[in-house]
Amino acid sequence: MQTMPINIGIEEQERQEIAHGLSKLLADTYTLYLKTHNFHWNVTGPMFQTLHLMFEQQYNELALAVDLIAERIRALGFPAPGTYKEFANLSSISEEDGVPNAEDMIRKLVEGQEAVVRTARSIFPAVERAQDEPTADLLTQRMQVHEKTAWMLRSLLA
Repeated sequence: MQTMPINIGIEEQERQEIAHGLSKLLADTYTLYLKTHNFHWNVTGPMFQTLHLMFEQQYNELALAVDLIAERIRALGFPAPGTYKEFANLSSISEEDGVPNAEDMIRKLVEGQEAVVRTARSIFPAVERAQDEPTADLLTQRMQVHEKTAWMLRSLLA
């Protein structure tokens, strides 16, 4: 059975370029989700309660975000990456070795949040060329969330 061609006003090559960028965003978001969940489980110290709850809110938000990003990739007509191997190859965020102390967890999460923003921002030129407003809207929303979260985390280090 042959699938119907996609005719949404964006050429296949442009859709493919955007989907590839979104795949990197998906990988970064999922890797940050995993790191945040790991830190939620393993944080210790005087800020335990605050950080444990904050990290939980953050990983729950990230869990919803990966679905939105993957669904946009699918709407553009391409498969969404969904394995650790693919995510490791696509992500700009590294996994942790060992368990950092609470302050280092915060620093690493700030770095991760900012990495996601940079990845999202890097997709905009292709999105703008294609006049892909739904993806631009998704990217803008994601950047707002990650910039705010980075600010809130960074404020804990002041």
